[in-house]
Amino acid sequence: MASPLLSATCDRRSVIRGVGSLAGLSVLGGLFPGWAMAGTAGAASGPGVLSGEHIRIAIGHGSVTLNGRSSHAVTANGTMPGPLIRLKEGQDVRLSVANGLKEDTSIHWHGLIVPFQYDGVPGISFPGIRAGETFDYRFPIRQAGTYWYHSHSNMQEAMGLFGPLVIDPAGVEPAPYDREHVILLSDWSSLHPHILLRKLKQMGGYFNRQKQDLKGLMAGRDQSLSERMEWGKMRMDPTDISDVTGSTYSYLINGHDTAGNWTGLFAPGERVRLRFINASAMTNFNVRLPGLAMTVVQADGQDVEPVETDEFQIGIAETYDVIVRPERAEAVAIIAEAIDRSGLCRATLSPQIGMVAPLVPLRERPLLVMKDMGMDMSGMDMGAGTLDLSAPVDAPAKGGGHATMKMRDKSVAPPSVRMGPGVATLSAAPADRMGDRPTGLETVDHRVLTYTDLRALVPGPDRRAPERELEVHLTANMERYMWSFDGVKLSEGAEPLAFRHNERVRVTLVNDTMMPHPIHLHGHFFELVNGADEKQPRKHTVNVLPGGKASFDLTADALGDWAFHCHMLLHMHAGMFRVVTVRPDVSKAEGAA
Repeated sequence: MASPLLSATCDRRSVIRGVGSLAGLSVLGGLFPGWAMAGTAGAASGPGVLSGEHIRIAIGHGSVTLNGRSSHAVTANGTMPGPLIRLKEGQDVRLSVANGLKEDTSIHWHGLIVPFQYDGVPGISFPGIRAGETFDYRFPIRQAGTYWYHSHSNMQEAMGLFGPLVIDPAGVEPAPYDREHVILLSDWSSLHPHILLRKLKQMGGYFNRQKQDLKGLMAGRDQSLSERMEWGKMRMDPTDISDVTGSTYSYLINGHDTAGNWTGLFAPGERVRLRFINASAMTNFNVRLPGLAMTVVQADGQDVEPVETDEFQIGIAETYDVIVRPERAEAVAIIAEAIDRSGLCRATLSPQIGMVAPLVPLRERPLLVMKDMGMDMSGMDMGAGTLDLSAPVDAPAKGGGHATMKMRDKSVAPPSVRMGPGVATLSAAPADRMGDRPTGLETVDHRVLTYTDLRALVPGPDRRAPERELEVHLTANMERYMWSFDGVKLSEGAEPLAFRHNERVRVTLVNDTMMPHPIHLHGHFFELVNGADEKQPRKHTVNVLPGGKASFDLTADALGDWAFHCHMLLHMHAGMFRVVTVRPDVSKAEGAA
């Protein structure tokens, strides 16, 4: 397809503002693949959609201009986002990826069940793709649904190397629709991701421009003075919700910012399927279409029983498919708001080209609470004293109370956690937060999707009870920007998490930090333990809320070495990464012999 690189001399905002005619769209054709162009009638086929048995992707350099500033991008087939790959369940595919960079690259097929040597993680499943070389990924398509692809090399994912991947079912579509659009969310900074990481290492909260101030204190919308003093003693900041914020990020829908106004067409009364993909590097989004209900029909590419909601939070790397049915010939806003409310992006669903949906104001930024520390005090008699979380385990609370819960006492650390400078806190009383509204949506006055709302459309294939249990702690020193699993970074020689082939394991993730973490396991789907019994929903990514825990049941049915990591790119790069190994069960083999 003809897709010239985004030009540094072409002000994209100026071009997009001229949308309103087909002539304007022809200019945009050089900037975006067809599925991502403003004014698209749908994502099923056409320019920018790659299908068939042999697909070619060329990785190269480009540039992006946003807010009058041009910056370097890494592109797939000359565009950012990359082309839409559309496949069919049951087919075989060969994907030839040519590296036009001067450094190694890779492509990971996020959420696809593939042989481990084609999973695309350098150093774990293959060596990577060297400069000037081409690598062929070959595998059968064993599933249907909405997925995506991205680089797993040199933080190229944050520089634009990602795109959507849709697999049509071999049989009847369980959630029929009349029209579809891909809604790919991303964040963009003109600063190189390595610079972002360095600044966060130098000063915690470097990008946070929403700290509490005197104005908030006087207005009564922030913490009281005494609360601030207590939190200050603990070196905790209740506004520390996102590491990288709207102070440097532009938030994009299908590569367009709010001024760009990506527009997808519909006819009144149609069932429109919106395939939401969070391809951002560091941003969890709260998504809503003000005034229009959404019916969730898929999570992470897996069919769920339809559930209606007004808003959902989509963690980095998650996908949600929803059906909407606009009845009137009016523009409808698609709002993707960063969870710290430091910025948002508005796109438009419209019955005709040129319409612009209303822009909603940013809502008031949220504050973290004791529950986000793993310290839910509801229903607990804490006496008359104040809580000192830095006190030794047996120290009484000030004023004679009985507050003995603590976050920094190494004597209560579980045996699996290596305590050291990289572990600043432990959740003293982590609760299962699967049914909790996610960060920032606790008090909104409309319906909000939670994980307990999800029920698989059909029961999972393995109904065995777990044979064993495994607990993994998500650990950090947020001030020093150190991130790990169980207090150990991958670079510090973290031992792999070992599974026997086809064993059934219940894994519990305990979040000892005050940020949500979208945890992704390669090569497998797992079933969320959410109270749905035989209809536990299958996912590949789970967003673990601050100070809480989340459990899933895993059947380790894919032999090989697999990545297991937080999908916040800078957290992963800083060390929140482990290798999962799945090996043949030697004991069963010996018994058979």
